[in-house]
Amino acid sequence: MLETAVNRPLAEEPAKAKKRNSTRMRDSSAVRGYALLLLCIAVGWLLRDLQLVTPAEGVGYWLGIIGGSLMLALLLYPLRKRIKILHKLGPTKYWFRMHMILGLVGPLLILYHCNFQLGSFNSQVALYCMLLVAGSGVIGRHFYAAIHRGLYGRKTSLGELQAELTESVEKSHGLAKMMPKFVAKLDAMSAELQGCQVRQSLGIGRSLKWTFLHVFQRLSLTWTAHRELRVAAIANEAIAQDHKRLNQMTRKFIRDYTGLMGRVAQFSFYERLFALWHILHLPIFLMMVLSALVHVLAVHMY
Repeated sequence: MLETAVNRPLAEEPAKAKKRNSTRMRDSSAVRGYALLLLCIAVGWLLRDLQLVTPAEGVGYWLGIIGGSLMLALLLYPLRKRIKILHKLGPTKYWFRMHMILGLVGPLLILYHCNFQLGSFNSQVALYCMLLVAGSGVIGRHFYAAIHRGLYGRKTSLGELQAELTESVEKSHGLAKMMPKFVAKLDAMSAELQGCQVRQSLGIGRSLKWTFLHVFQRLSLTWTAHRELRVAAIANEAIAQDHKRLNQMTRKFIRDYTGLMGRVAQFSFYERLFALWHILHLPIFLMMVLSALVHVLAVHMY
C-alpha cells in the first residue's frame, strides 16, 4: 500500500479536473468583466466635469432611453422561467447570462446618461433605486453560484457536496500508513460536516462555524501533512526520494479538499441568504421601474 501511495498519490479523475478548470476560467472571465465595468465607471467619473453629454438631448438622452430599455428587459428572465412557450427559446443558462449582462450594462449607460451627477428629486430616486437593484444583482449572483453547479449549472444539494467530500477523503486512505494523523483528521472533519442526514441540513450555527474555520483547518492539515511526510521520509528511502512530489501533491489535495469543505460548510448559510434575497430583490426591482416611469413622465411633461 505504501508503494502505491508513493507512485499514485491522490489521483484526480480527468473529468473532475476538466470541470474544475472550466469553473476557474468562468471565474476569471467574471473578474475581467467586473474590471472592465469599473474602468468604464472610472473614466466616466473623471470626465464628468467636461459635460460631454447632457441628459436632456443628443447622445445623453438616447443613452438614457437605451439604458432604461435594458433595465426593463431584465423582466424577460423571470418571465422565461414562468411562461412555458418561452422555454423553447434557448437554455436557461443563456437567458441568465444575458440577464446578468443587461443588469450591468443598463446601469452603466444610465450613469453616462446623467453624466455621473445628481439631478432633480425624482431622478435621484430613480438613480438610487437602479443602483440598489444593480448592487443586489451582484450580491445575488454570488449567492446563486454558491448553491449551484457553477454559475450556469443546476442547483446542487448539501447531500451531493457531502458525497463529494466523502469520496475525496476515501482517496486519501492510501496514505494512511505514511500519514495516519493526517488521514484521521480528514475523517474527523468529514464526519463533522455530514450534519443531519434526516433533514439534509448542516444547520446555520455549524455552517457559520465552519465557514470561518475552514481556512484555519487548511493550515492545520498542511502542517500535519508536512510533519508526517518529513518523519516518513527519514524512515523510508522511497519516500525520501519522492518527498518533493509527494509534498506538492498533498498540498494540492489539501487546497482542493478545504475548498470543497468550505462549499459544504457555506451551503446551508448561502441557501438561506439566497431565499431571503429572492424575497427582497423583486420589490426593489418594481420600485425601480415605478420610479423610472415617474422620472420619464416628469421629464417629458415638465
